[in-house]
Amino acid sequence: MTPQQYVQDKAAKSGSSFYYAFRFLPPPRRAAITAFYAFCREVDDVVDEMRDPGVAASKLQWWRHEVQKAYAGNPTHPVMQALMPLAKDYAIEAAHLNAVIDGCQVDLEQTRFLDFPALQRYCHLVAGVVGEVAANIFGRTEAQTVQYAHRLGLAMQLTNIIRDVGDDARRGRIYLPVSELQRFEVKASEILARQAPWGYSERFDALMRFQAERAHVLYDEAFALLPEADRKAQKPGLMMANIYRTLLREIERQGFQVLHQRTSLTPLRKLWIATRTHWRGR
Repeated sequence: MTPQQYVQDKAAKSGSSFYYAFRFLPPPRRAAITAFYAFCREVDDVVDEMRDPGVAASKLQWWRHEVQKAYAGNPTHPVMQALMPLAKDYAIEAAHLNAVIDGCQVDLEQTRFLDFPALQRYCHLVAGVVGEVAANIFGRTEAQTVQYAHRLGLAMQLTNIIRDVGDDARRGRIYLPVSELQRFEVKASEILARQAPWGYSERFDALMRFQAERAHVLYDEAFALLPEADRKAQKPGLMMANIYRTLLREIERQGFQVLHQRTSLTPLRKLWIATRTHWRGR
């Protein structure tokens, strides 16, 4: 299997909304975003599949060394072998990759966030930087597009957090800020229980509506920041945003039943949203 086949398989098997947006890119850009996304998946899987924190920490350190070797001209992993020939063309820097690893390191070491600024710092690493790299690959001519990409990355990561409250609780993690749990009088034990009647309540519903409203504000702010000059090139990002926002609205429609289930959109619906965005340009 070639490095290019490896990253393609990695992206396709993930079932991610990102994959549907990639399909509309010209081949060189599609190759770059697929390789970068495969890198993100590889590193994220270290934490998601963690059984021994010590082993996971060692794997993350291995990836740091691999990034260093790759930018010195000696990549050994197929993901880095696929990515490095394209890195210079699309301004993908070692600092970007190391930031993604740093975000996964946070996941390894931390299961709570005291307040929203602390959560924002984490989201910057795992989503904002990813959005910036993606915007560069899609084609960016304006500096303000970086601000758009970071704001959109935050909105999408908050959508992930809302969707995954139950899945994260199963792993002992709560990404909803502690200060906001306290504000809405929701106990961590209620979330960790992941079941009715202990988990769901008017208090939990109010907490989740607050999270969703903040995400919607961030989507609107991101769209307002996108310069008209870059709007056409950034359509893949808009496709992903529309898929994620549709998911958020579906979760809202279902009454935030996120403790015992994981809401998702069908592949056909994701493809339709991506196609519609491609046609409409927004």
